[in-house]
Amino acid sequence: MISLIIALAVLLLGYLVYSRVAEKVFAPDDRQTPAIAINDGVDCVPMKPWRAFLVQLLNIAGTGPIFGAIMGACFGPVVFLWIVFGSILGGAVHDFMSGMISSRHGGSSIAEMSGIYLGNAARWGMRIFSIILLVLTGTVFVNSPAALISQLTSMNETFWIVVILLYYVLATLLPIDKLIGKLYPIFGVILIVMAVSVLGGTLFGGYKIPELTLQNLHPQGLPIWPYMFITVACGAISGFHATQSPMIAKCITSEKQGRSIFYGAMIAESVIALIWAAAGVAFYGTTQMLNEAITNLGQSGTVYEISRTMLGTVGGILAVIGVVVCPITSGDTAFRSARLIVAEITNLDQKKIRNRLIITLPLLAVGAILTQLDFNVLWRYFSWSNQTLAMISLWVATAYLLKTGTVKFGTLVTALPATFMSAVSLTYILMAKEGFSLSSSIAYPAGIAFAAALFGVYVYMYHKIKKPLNA
Repeated sequence: MISLIIALAVLLLGYLVYSRVAEKVFAPDDRQTPAIAINDGVDCVPMKPWRAFLVQLLNIAGTGPIFGAIMGACFGPVVFLWIVFGSILGGAVHDFMSGMISSRHGGSSIAEMSGIYLGNAARWGMRIFSIILLVLTGTVFVNSPAALISQLTSMNETFWIVVILLYYVLATLLPIDKLIGKLYPIFGVILIVMAVSVLGGTLFGGYKIPELTLQNLHPQGLPIWPYMFITVACGAISGFHATQSPMIAKCITSEKQGRSIFYGAMIAESVIALIWAAAGVAFYGTTQMLNEAITNLGQSGTVYEISRTMLGTVGGILAVIGVVVCPITSGDTAFRSARLIVAEITNLDQKKIRNRLIITLPLLAVGAILTQLDFNVLWRYFSWSNQTLAMISLWVATAYLLKTGTVKFGTLVTALPATFMSAVSLTYILMAKEGFSLSSSIAYPAGIAFAAALFGVYVYMYHKIKKPLNA
């Protein structure tokens, strides 16, 4: 229990202190944001800060901080360290920079920002990569809630997949303030209540939360490096968020709101991940039993069993509603982000609903086809591509700060986590079964060499660029 309380306290301290470091490096000012300068009534719409925070939280908090956290808990309490420090030093910085840089470029996507700061080849590579990731994300966030809802009703999973996809059509097409802006604050409150309820059930339900240890307790012997850093994505650092922050960058009315909205929402998501990681291992007692539950019941079934047993019927339903809301409210914005990226490529005016339909329907059709694939396979590819996008987004932010920042030394705020994620991403795809299945004796040195090479390029550019330009 002490480990969990300390971890929660460090997350809060990280927000109070390190978010100001990131803010100082970026140096927000009083220039007009897209919500004011563009205000197109569809995507660029002014939104109150509290509402923007809750929408951002719901956008980024899919099943990642819940499913990823309980799967990460199979490694033992060491996962607490990754959730806490991964978020403070990496994930929250990543989300903040993605949103703020986008705001300064009219709400541009991460793909367009890649082109501006890394070149046209990077732009096209990121366009393709981002659309694939977003469709995978939307698909993952159809399957997982549908499976959970089917357990609570008499309707089968296929029925709920169709219902969720129909909702996605509306959420992707309508102006952001008409559906998302009105429903998400309510869902945000449910999500927060759910997390607090599970925390209370864990702390006061007679469960024992294991104290922190660096020992690898994974029952299948999976190495912590790099598997844990891929498994727990959304709760620590997630490239998917780089596709979501630009959506809210179109809605903030002042750059000075960015720290609380972008950095703050990521810290809030990490609190959720921390709670579920602790609940998973405490509820089942050992990582062996937790892993068996995930294997036998699936991620949705495991979450349902924890919620229902800890909180009783009413509390369990409330918690499950929160778990269902999380993925749905990230899945719809995943497809919405994909629509915006395709619109950037095709130059189709998104004020016209016909143009939105032309893009939206084919994207959702692909998602519908992908729902027929095995969820676990989709999740593994989603997890790796997610962390790879985080790596690229952090390098884009580093390039931005090198070229336009006011504090040159401050570029280390993004360069260091970018280097770390570079090593994680390459090492994982070299070792994983869905990758190249190479031995650790090859994958580890290759990952380190790759990260070192990219950091070397950063050092070269650091010295080459004598004085940052004004953004």
